[in-house]
Amino acid sequence: MAAQYGIGGTTAKGIAASIERAVAGGGLGPGAALPPVRRLADDLGVSPGTVATAYKELRQRGIVVTKGRGGTVVAQAPSVGSRRPPRVPEGVRDLAGGYPDPAFLPELRPPSPVGPVPGSHRGSPRLAALEELTRAWFARDGVPAEHVTFAHGALDCVARLLSTELKPGDSVAVEDPGFHHLLDLVPALGLRIVPVEVDDAGILPGALRAALRAGVRALVCSPRGQSPRGGYFTRERRDALVEVLAGFPEVLVIEDDHNADVSGAPSCAALAAAGLPRWAQVRTVSKHLGIDLRWAGLACDATTLARHDGRMLLTSGWVSHVLQETVARLLADEEVARLVGRAEEAYTERREALLGELARRGIAAHGASGLNVWVPVRDESAVVNGLRSYGWWVAAGARFRIAAPTAVRITTATLEPAAAARLASDFAGVLGESEAMYGG
Repeated sequence: MAAQYGIGGTTAKGIAASIERAVAGGGLGPGAALPPVRRLADDLGVSPGTVATAYKELRQRGIVVTKGRGGTVVAQAPSVGSRRPPRVPEGVRDLAGGYPDPAFLPELRPPSPVGPVPGSHRGSPRLAALEELTRAWFARDGVPAEHVTFAHGALDCVARLLSTELKPGDSVAVEDPGFHHLLDLVPALGLRIVPVEVDDAGILPGALRAALRAGVRALVCSPRGQSPRGGYFTRERRDALVEVLAGFPEVLVIEDDHNADVSGAPSCAALAAAGLPRWAQVRTVSKHLGIDLRWAGLACDATTLARHDGRMLLTSGWVSHVLQETVARLLADEEVARLVGRAEEAYTERREALLGELARRGIAAHGASGLNVWVPVRDESAVVNGLRSYGWWVAAGARFRIAAPTAVRITTATLEPAAAARLASDFAGVLGESEAMYGG
């Protein structure tokens, strides 16, 4: 077995390094099983404890995961490689990426000219104008804006918050189904995922209570436009979740409000507005101003702010002031604001058009807000491949799920209502073919 995988080494660090090289080089792909501890120990002539220590180090670094009786396997997105989205076949329409419609994104015009900077921006990392606009952005939805700061996008911010708050081996509650990049990030930080079930109103209070009792130290969720299912917090759901969280004041609650301005949700009942002791809400502009704007605004409690900024000061230091000024100009531009308003209207119309066409054909689907529709199916591969034959490319739900049932995700941001009927008809045809194949 050791020869098959090319694993070598006589110490825990040597064995771990050998496995890491195999993963980075592609010799051990995602999901590949590692030899049982005792078998590898016998093959290498070391103690089982040495191999167990090597496996533990790899788990803490997000390279492998342990699946109980299923043994130790390479993570689906190991931290020594990057899982890129599946390549879109030629000749099909891409509805898998989760991206906004470029027609509703403003032209980016960075400030010019940009003079040289004397010294460092570490002493004043945030432009005053953008900080003021960020406070107003959060305050608009009732989110406390006394403490705000910036980061290089939502995942950058979440990673920093989790790594300053938790230690390797700690548990994080995440939505299931949930944002696939977050599902990759958490184990890459050496943290354990605890899935929390969601419905059209967001995470379920009972599922959250069970996760909290299991000892999670942080919760990451979305108040609206939840990806991939599209749920948003109602006032009633928000209040029920706050009641559950009240018994666990030490838990850090992180909300990713990634499409705050184009979600189409009727209201924003954010947990961040409920007076929790430890909280953070991060917002980005990539969905409504441009995917290349790697900037995020963060509102949070004082302790979380100090920990986030303290870590950032030691690493990147600040977000580029050129980028900050670009974002500030866009946020203050009235014409851009009108374009964003038209985008939200169009995204809502397109999402609801597909939901309606699917419903008319007896196909249940979810998409209360956001840019996607989540359609439960029996066989993801059969549906993805079937729709491909009709000229559509959608995302299999496996990359978004942990324990949630099978489904596919369809991004509706660029799907005009006139095309929704054809897609729904093709979807019904694929389901009919699939049921005939599996005997109904």
